[in-house]
Amino acid sequence: MKGDFDNIPVVDLGGLAEGASEAARAETVAALKDALETSGFAYLAGHDVSEDLVERMRQMNAAFHDLPLEEKMALKINGFHRGYMPMSSSTIVTSSVAKVTKPNRSESLMIMHEVPEDAAYAGEPLQGPNQFPAQLPDVEKTALEYMAEMTKLGERIAGALAEALGLERDWFAKHFIDPTLFLRLLHYPEQPDEEELFGSAPHTDYGFVTLLKQDDVGGLEVRNKRGDWIPAPPIEGTFVMNVGDILAKWSNGRFVSTPHRVRNLTGRERYSQPFFYDPSMSALVECPAKMLEKGETAQMEPVLYGDYLLERLNKNYDYRKKAS
Repeated sequence: MKGDFDNIPVVDLGGLAEGASEAARAETVAALKDALETSGFAYLAGHDVSEDLVERMRQMNAAFHDLPLEEKMALKINGFHRGYMPMSSSTIVTSSVAKVTKPNRSESLMIMHEVPEDAAYAGEPLQGPNQFPAQLPDVEKTALEYMAEMTKLGERIAGALAEALGLERDWFAKHFIDPTLFLRLLHYPEQPDEEELFGSAPHTDYGFVTLLKQDDVGGLEVRNKRGDWIPAPPIEGTFVMNVGDILAKWSNGRFVSTPHRVRNLTGRERYSQPFFYDPSMSALVECPAKMLEKGETAQMEPVLYGDYLLERLNKNYDYRKKAS
């Protein structure tokens, strides 16, 4: 039953690997389906992303946030949603699970997909240059390598999710020709145990799937249907995956986009690197008729993903509110 969980399952993605048997693939698809229909979350093992690359990305995350504030502010987030977001500059006012009044107690470097200068869509909303620290060239090198590997993982997962919904394996592929990608390098300082203050306030994610790598500090919690907050501590060698709102809508509610939050009460600095694998800005998101059972109707109106995404960004980020 949706939301009826007390822990988050571990799903081994080995069955999605090239050369895996059809039986192994079917087992993995079934495990993903069960996890995402119940909790909307899963720990992913057997993902084939190098742990060396993951660790280098974590080190670059910490190195960036160790820079002096004035050097980070030189990369302050631009109109294409790329760059440095200072402490307490985002407030999740679009949250459907809490009335959020205090900004998140975190700072981050937002990196998105690279946009070739000669691309037909260059200069359109969210289609512009990334900003990287020149004094730390390995941040750019590592981030782009990491995003390339995470994109491959996102593609494999999208194929499995299509099958879990009774669709052809490549059904989602046409909606991800120019995927919208986000890598957010987050730093959460120790926070006071203060009412309604969070590293990340209770929310659901906007997009398709989120693939999160945490450090060993912990602080992520997921809410079940009883209102209990279930800890999602780091498990070595895994990513935490969760369903975003647009996938929940696309699946006609079969997959659940579950509220989650971060509270860093450990007395330690926390670093995390969520990767968001989302459709092309121009993708038309509508529930596929072939997925609907007899008598079932689509719960959502068709929407262009770019329109949907921009509406949420414009409400939740201070720099966009001031510009509008």
